[in-house]
Amino acid sequence: MLPGTTGSNAGAGSGQQTTLGVMGGGQLGRMFVQAAQAMGYFTVVLDPDVISPAGLVSHYHIQADYLDEQGLAQLMQRCAAITTEFENVPAPALITLGAHRPVAPSAEAVGIAQDRIKEKAHFVRCGVPVAPYAVIETPTQLAEVADDLLPGILKTARLGYDGKGQARVNNRAELDAAWAEMKNVACVLEKLLPLQMECSVIVARGWDGACVNFAPQLNLHRDGILAVTQAYEGNMAPALVQQAVKATKSIANELQYVGVLCVEFFVLQDGAAAAQTLGTLIVNEMAPRPHNSGHYTLDACDLSQFELQVRTLAGLPLVQPRQHSPAIMLNLLGDLWAGGVSPPWHQVLALPGAHLHLYGKLKASKGRKMGHLTITGATVAEVRATALAAARLLGIDPF
Repeated sequence: MLPGTTGSNAGAGSGQQTTLGVMGGGQLGRMFVQAAQAMGYFTVVLDPDVISPAGLVSHYHIQADYLDEQGLAQLMQRCAAITTEFENVPAPALITLGAHRPVAPSAEAVGIAQDRIKEKAHFVRCGVPVAPYAVIETPTQLAEVADDLLPGILKTARLGYDGKGQARVNNRAELDAAWAEMKNVACVLEKLLPLQMECSVIVARGWDGACVNFAPQLNLHRDGILAVTQAYEGNMAPALVQQAVKATKSIANELQYVGVLCVEFFVLQDGAAAAQTLGTLIVNEMAPRPHNSGHYTLDACDLSQFELQVRTLAGLPLVQPRQHSPAIMLNLLGDLWAGGVSPPWHQVLALPGAHLHLYGKLKASKGRKMGHLTITGATVAEVRATALAAARLLGIDPF
């Protein structure tokens, strides 16, 4: 008997062999599939790529476009419930699936996360502080941008990730040029603010409204891509931790969200430049799925973000995850395979507490996420020293 819901029609059902589906075949889908299989579920991936990382390890791979009617029909026929591993799945596909099967997160929630304009409005409704911003959809709105929003960051409202679809603009001439470069698509201009640090909070919310969370993790981005995540008790002031968790749960609850949700925050330099000093917390963006900054949970926690994704989808009980070890995660980008030569894994894996996760991608390219390395240990000092040693071996800049 496989696990499932008890006394509820939501989720994947109970008392019979159950198959869970995922839209998208990237590394997040791969890790969801592996977590589901470990819990006894069959899995189906829908992804157009014949060698998608998730499709390669799933029981079934439906190779089809996300809007392909036959592909969606096959997914519904095979699955009791369906999730997504990236936020740019076309909303119409999720609406179609949601009419016949439990889908988590919902098309509505994903649609808000896909559009920065809707996302900002949602944050404001939740009472969570955001950076001063302006919506730019027309030449008139461009001309009416307030002077005090410059310098700023111009971001496309849709299809931006890992630093793509963004441009720093210092004055009106650069703003005009950047909007033209972006083909005059709908954008958001955010005021450039001095940052003390970046952090994220991951929550899991069930069909019944139960909500659990991981502690906030500190994140370092380089060229718009997550490079390092540091997760351990004391990495932030307790008041900031409480504020970030409360804000994330408010964002999830207002959406009636079901699934794993990550919300990214900035801490401003209006306190002293130290993680233990309170600066103003403002929300940056949300991701309606497990998140790169939560990969350390696979090795440092008793429940990973992917097991919580399975539990939310299947209607299983949610319990507060516990972190048993300090952890630092290094993102492994395709840059490390320069000249087609693999990184020195033999030396890296000789380090204590090193956990290597490669995503099964056959081609390495600059900026492409090929895997991650998590370092765990008994103390923060030990973990940090080992992580820096690993970074030196891999040619990753220190942090």
